[in-house]
Amino acid sequence: MPEGHTLHRLADRHRTLFAGKRVSASSPQGRFAAGAAAVSGAVLRDTEAYGKHLLHHYDGRSVHIHLGLYGAFTDGTGAAPPPVGQVRLRLSTRRHWLELRGASACELLSPGEVDALRGRLGEDPLRDDADPAAAYARIRGRAAPLAALLMDQSIVAGAGLVYVSEVLFRAGIPPTRPGRELSPDGFTELWADLVALMKEGVQRGRIDTVHSRHTPEAMGRAPRMDRHGGEVYVYRRHGQPCLVCGTGVLRSELAGRNSYWCPACQP
Repeated sequence: MPEGHTLHRLADRHRTLFAGKRVSASSPQGRFAAGAAAVSGAVLRDTEAYGKHLLHHYDGRSVHIHLGLYGAFTDGTGAAPPPVGQVRLRLSTRRHWLELRGASACELLSPGEVDALRGRLGEDPLRDDADPAAAYARIRGRAAPLAALLMDQSIVAGAGLVYVSEVLFRAGIPPTRPGRELSPDGFTELWADLVALMKEGVQRGRIDTVHSRHTPEAMGRAPRMDRHGGEVYVYRRHGQPCLVCGTGVLRSELAGRNSYWCPACQP
């Protein structure tokens, strides 16, 4: 599932292509036909990402999209091509088009429903209105593992397994440490690092978490080959030597998800 940086990149992209313009909307697949008809011919006022959710705002209504595991956008210039496959939503102007396929949610929301959606979500490290103190208030005193708490979208919106695994490694904290053992200063450092890494992800379009001294060029090693891309310390590197100390990276199930860590660097 895409992490929050991807949704913020999409919001920026769609704002550039369509904000302030009158769009034609359709649902070739048919599953979003009524919603597309409701906004077709309207001006797309703005786009917004909140955690792993994308919103297209029109006057008095918004299209809410959650990509889930399989959702993806494509876009292009000029006239839209004939639809191929299960196109849930198509937007177009005279100059640009985009198509959405495979999303777990594509729905029309009222302003009140948008507020309710935001109210269910935690603090997004990529948003200027994020309140890290509110996130920490939901973590302190909790016995649940930090990795599970940081991936809870009602606490931190947008961070997934990759970012959480990596930010904990960089902080030297094992994923199993209870939330109640994280000090205020420790959380402040974690949050600042998460913000920096996710902002870099928005700029680069991939997740890179290694310091300059641990890049393939600096270490004389081969680049990481993985469909997720990016250079990381522990995520999906189980059985491989830690880039810092050489200890084998471990993996185990935690809160229903795989968890990755270095037992030496994260004691």
